[in-house]
Amino acid sequence: MSDSPRKVAVVTGAGTGIGRATTIALLKAGYHVALAGRNADKLHKTLDGLGALADNTLIIATNVRDPASVEALFAEVKSHWGRLDLLFNNAGTGAPPLPLEELSYEQWQAALETNLSGAFLCTQQAFRIMREQAPMGGRIINNGSISATSPRPNSAPYTASKHGMTGLTKATSLDGRKYNIACGQIDIGNAATEMAAPMARGIPQANGEIAVEPTMDVEHVAQAVVHMAELPLESNVQFMTIMATKMPFIGRG
Repeated sequence: MSDSPRKVAVVTGAGTGIGRATTIALLKAGYHVALAGRNADKLHKTLDGLGALADNTLIIATNVRDPASVEALFAEVKSHWGRLDLLFNNAGTGAPPLPLEELSYEQWQAALETNLSGAFLCTQQAFRIMREQAPMGGRIINNGSISATSPRPNSAPYTASKHGMTGLTKATSLDGRKYNIACGQIDIGNAATEMAAPMARGIPQANGEIAVEPTMDVEHVAQAVVHMAELPLESNVQFMTIMATKMPFIGRG
């Protein structure tokens, strides 16, 4: 290991999609990364082909909806590496694309608890480490999604959770000042992941039509997160939108 300070990150939802791509990008940027997610097999798959970089990781099966599970995640990170420099609150889930009046309370609750309450629980534990370490401070990046700005049809639980994430980002930024904790949000549109696969077949639009939507390479998202993470703590990207250039979002489509 070099004499440069070790940078430690936690990535939730690290077993698939954006979390997987970002984990790999952070490792290549020199971070030690704790991969958190519900499925340990998927977390291990993230490390396939990474060679020696995989030595700079921890695999920690975590349910972000469970306060005890989240506490155990951060306790293990602190015990193993002694500090935390970056938290990427990426874990998320959707709900079936049903009319609002047909959604069950359980479907609503699952999206809110995973996407918003999970991010809060992780942020709380990150604060407790970052405020006590030397040097004090760190950075938190929240995955807000394009839905933090504009909803899609039949997406009330997901959209509400991501609008709530924007509020959590702002509150975290304010409350983190005294601890030198920076917090920003990345709003992502149509990254080519398994979750976005239906876009190639066509998905509902606000006018009722079904349309195929352009996507972008998920690696571009990962590099954007690394850019936000690598800034000195005196600077912060408060909100970044990264999206497929031609997706229906700006203007009327």
